[in-house]
Amino acid sequence: GEPGRFSYARAEHPTQVACEEALGALDGGHALLYPSGMGAVTTAFLTLLAPGKRLALAEGAYYGHKQLFDHLGEWGVEVVEFDQTAAPPPGVDVVFLEAPANPLLTMPDFGAAVGSGATVICDATVASPLRVRPLEQGCDLVIHSATKILSGHDDVIAGVTVAREQALRDSLHLTRRLAGIVAPADTAWLVHRGLRTLEVRLAAQERSAEILAGRLVGHAQVGVVRYPGFSFMISFDVADADAAARVERSLEVIENATSLGGTKTKLEGRHRWEGDRIPPGLLRLSVGLEDVDVLWADLVQALAHA
Repeated sequence: GEPGRFSYARAEHPTQVACEEALGALDGGHALLYPSGMGAVTTAFLTLLAPGKRLALAEGAYYGHKQLFDHLGEWGVEVVEFDQTAAPPPGVDVVFLEAPANPLLTMPDFGAAVGSGATVICDATVASPLRVRPLEQGCDLVIHSATKILSGHDDVIAGVTVAREQALRDSLHLTRRLAGIVAPADTAWLVHRGLRTLEVRLAAQERSAEILAGRLVGHAQVGVVRYPGFSFMISFDVADADAAARVERSLEVIENATSLGGTKTKLEGRHRWEGDRIPPGLLRLSVGLEDVDVLWADLVQALAHA
C-alpha cells in the first residue's frame, strides 16, 4: 500500500536509472537523463540561478546556450560572455564552460574557472567522458547533449547532467521532476545502447579526424583549421559564406546536415545559424565512420567549388 521507487515515471523509471548509472560511471559523478541537451541546460539554469545572479558564458560556445539565456533574460539573470582560455570575470555566481567549444573548438582554463569560487558547469558534448572529465578538473557539473557522440546513431534526442556532489544531483532531480523535463524509456534505452559502442566509435572517428585535419591544413582553398587534437569534430574556413554554400551543395558522400557525433559524416556552414559571432566561411565537419580516403576525396572535389 506504499509507493515504491518507480511508482511514477516522471520521477524515475528503471530503464532511465540503468542508463544514468552507466553515464555516471563514465564521468565519475551522479548522472541524470533528460529528453534533450537543452533540457539538461534548462534544468541546470533553473536550479543554480535566480533573479539578481550573474552567469559567465564561454565565448564561442554552442550558440543555443546564449539564445536560451537571452530568452530567459526577463527572469533577471545577467549573462556576460568571456574568453574561456582565461579567467572568468569577477563577481559571477556560475561559470559555464565548453570543452571544446562548438564550433570554434577552444579549450577552457579549468584552473582559472574553478579558482574563481563560482559554481562551474562544463558542456563536454564534443569531448565525451572518454577524452575530458571536467569533474576531475574541479567542475561542479558536466552537461552532455547525448544526441551526439554518446548515443552516436542519429536516432535519439537526449541530454545528461553529471554532478560531482549528490546534493546537487538531488536538487537537479527535484527541478526535473517538478518541471517534467523527463526522458522516456525508449530514449533511455537508445542512449544506453549507444554507450556500449562509444569507445570503438570514438576511436575510429578520431583517427579519421586527425588525418583530415592534417590534410585540410595544406589545402589551397582552406584558411584556418581548428582541431583540438582529439575527438571527431573539425572546423575550418573557406573564403566567405558564398564559398561555404558552394562547398555544401557540392558534397556527394558527406551529408550536408546539422548535428554531429553520429556514424555518418556531416558538414555544415554555421554562419546561417550563428551570424557574426563566427567567420562567414566557417564549415563544421563532424567525422563519422566512413573510409577516410573516401571522405577526403569528397572534400577535395567539393572544395574545388569554393
